[in-house]
Amino acid sequence: MRRDQAGPKGYAAFAVAWRSLLDAAERLSDRDFTAPSGCAGWKVQDLLCHLVIDAQDILITLATPTDDEPTRDAATYWEITHTLPSGQDPLDALTVRLAAAYEQPHLLKHHLDDVGSAAARAAQLVAPDLRVRTQGEVLTAADYLDAYVLEATLHHLDLTAHVRGVDGPPALALTASRKQFEGIADTPFPVSMSDAAVLTIGTGRRPATAAERAALGSLGDRLPYVLG
Repeated sequence: MRRDQAGPKGYAAFAVAWRSLLDAAERLSDRDFTAPSGCAGWKVQDLLCHLVIDAQDILITLATPTDDEPTRDAATYWEITHTLPSGQDPLDALTVRLAAAYEQPHLLKHHLDDVGSAAARAAQLVAPDLRVRTQGEVLTAADYLDAYVLEATLHHLDLTAHVRGVDGPPALALTASRKQFEGIADTPFPVSMSDAAVLTIGTGRRPATAAERAALGSLGDRLPYVLG
């Protein structure tokens, strides 16, 4: 069985988005760890620690089946606010302390690759219609992994925001994430804007340029959509 034919509906996009994110993390140099990330208040090393937690979340969720009816799908998985994070949330601060505890960059990279690769294998093996429970909600495995395409792509953009020599997300992941984000916003964004611009501006990761503000028009007044 070819890899792109395995796993649940939407697995191909998840596999590409998640694997490319892990590969980007592997290509980071030690000096990149202290560079700022695209997440407010976090360095690259802090974001990598958060990705370890993301990988653990995937493993835990896919191993938490339930017979209950789904309460969310890929789009409604997210809790939406319009207030940008300050980086001072207690959980954000805990992530910073955990990242610092690794001390050596290669230890954090190894841990991320270890649990991240396990999460990829679990995603490939899970039945698409399996119902799983996470954060008090129920989704199919397929919807859960679809939601994580957006998570992985946004954090890949965060990871490479201030780092040179490491590729950003691939086109497939960006296109799939833009489609999902436009579903969350319940509106298409201007075709003149790139997928990366829609995702970074739409979620408040960077301000729009004058030309982008003009293209957005009244839609700009509804931004950002902060996913939690």
